[in-house]
Amino acid sequence: MTTLTIGNRLDKEDTAVQSEHDRKNTLTSGHRACQGCGEALGARCVIDAAYKATNGKIAVVNATGCLEVFSCIYPENSWQVPWLHSLFGNAPAVATGVASAFRVSGDNDMRVIAQGGDGATCDIGMGCLSGMFDRNDDVLYVCYDNQAYMNTGVQRSSATPIYTRTATTLPTAGYIGNAIGTGKNVPEIAMAHGIPYVATASIANIRDMEEKVLKAISIRGARYLHVHVPCPLGWGYQPSETIRVARMAVECGLFPLFEAENGVLVGSTPVDNPKPVEEYLRTQRRFAHLFGKNAPADAIEAIQRIASGNIEKYKLSGGF
Repeated sequence: MTTLTIGNRLDKEDTAVQSEHDRKNTLTSGHRACQGCGEALGARCVIDAAYKATNGKIAVVNATGCLEVFSCIYPENSWQVPWLHSLFGNAPAVATGVASAFRVSGDNDMRVIAQGGDGATCDIGMGCLSGMFDRNDDVLYVCYDNQAYMNTGVQRSSATPIYTRTATTLPTAGYIGNAIGTGKNVPEIAMAHGIPYVATASIANIRDMEEKVLKAISIRGARYLHVHVPCPLGWGYQPSETIRVARMAVECGLFPLFEAENGVLVGSTPVDNPKPVEEYLRTQRRFAHLFGKNAPADAIEAIQRIASGNIEKYKLSGGF
């Protein structure tokens, strides 16, 4: 997979915003993110791309969670854009109000972004998010998905994969982690609302993520971007491995990269020669109980079926 981040070896039109020496660094130094934090990287790349696309005409509403806590510890703030902290569950509603205020004031060039983690998005804020979609409010909502409540102790969220060990899904006799058949696929929920634009992205492919941000910014109405952001603390891997882990999730099919417009799938990033999910699972301690002499016999096969299903469903074998 080519990430297209090395600016001095590529044509200008192929380089990423992050490769430019004059990038805004909208999430700047001084924050308290852990080493190797996928969410910090994802948020900076997304907001930097949006800043460039709008010539700085953006305002950001941030739900409570890891991203808010490590970037804004009173009285300090690492954001270099207009930024508003909301409650855990109402970022979509607050962003809708901000967008309405700009519209009423006649400042139609300002674009509004709401952002939060999977807890704020998939669980606590689901009602407000669905309302935003239903009204087709002019907001881009970005979910940074690290697949658990990392800020409060790695508890399960409805984005936690099956058979994952978290603080609230500890493997025991007869129980092998987060139960199969639970959770929510929020990109598909967004698609079911028929909103103008839905996409998934990964920090392993920054150029793809930036292109989707640019496309989303150019559209009016409700838009949703779901970004995969591995967490070294909650997942159990070395901080230096964040990008490799993210890339493996894409390459095995567990995190498909796709786009949808008005509820219809319109494109996806092909996965050439998909890797077995076992290679991805072995990189993280949260799946360590799936290996060894006492490991459940069919757990890895069940996860592999999910990945294979994604490859077929989202046409990752080159169907577009």
